[in-house]
Amino acid sequence: MTLTTAQIDQYRGAKVLGQSGDKIGKIKEFYLDDVTGRPEWALVDTGLFSSSSFVPIADAIPQDGALIVAFDTATVKDAPRMDADDHLDEAGERELYRYYGLSYDATPVGDDISGPETDDAMTLSEERLTTGTRRQEAGRVRLRKHVVTEQVTRNVPVAHEEARLEREPITDANRDRALDGPPLSEEEHEVTLHEEVPQVDKQVVPTERVRLGKERVTDQVQVSDDLAREEVTLERDRDSR
Repeated sequence: MTLTTAQIDQYRGAKVLGQSGDKIGKIKEFYLDDVTGRPEWALVDTGLFSSSSFVPIADAIPQDGALIVAFDTATVKDAPRMDADDHLDEAGERELYRYYGLSYDATPVGDDISGPETDDAMTLSEERLTTGTRRQEAGRVRLRKHVVTEQVTRNVPVAHEEARLEREPITDANRDRALDGPPLSEEEHEVTLHEEVPQVDKQVVPTERVRLGKERVTDQVQVSDDLAREEVTLERDRDSR
């Protein structure tokens, strides 16, 4: 059982559920088909930053005070945004139909505005391309810290002591020390030599803080579709002038 025009008032503010029973939101308003007058769209408050989305309800099923539609929560929330005024124009309706994967026919069968039952003027129509965007997940990034090791080389200046032989002549100033001892003897003097060696220590110091951020980048993407239009040709009977 689909929703009828007489049921509109009692379903304003009702819950909208997906086929799996997930709650999509609450109905704010209904929009009727311009030709049939039947409920065609519902404006649903999804609760996502106080935003609302249109969802088709031609095949929706009323059940226990709620309305069950053939779409899930993510699909409805990502629907193209339309101005929620008193009327949904043809361009917006066409875009919504395309988004939900439904066929769109603005002129019902039997009501051809260019048929023989109209006046002596013929109306020509054409399809026009309307574009929009919907948000979807494109991927995920993670910030992960790990330890790497690299070889670092430094030049360290080091000093060392070397032994050298120093000679000095015998003078009156050092004569007493020079003659202190036997005239001939064997002796041994020892001097300790020192040297510097490199010493390496390591310490951990903070260098910077990093975090993940996002920025919005806009690209140009080409879209194309086959558009139909009506053309008129003039045909003459053989006897016409």
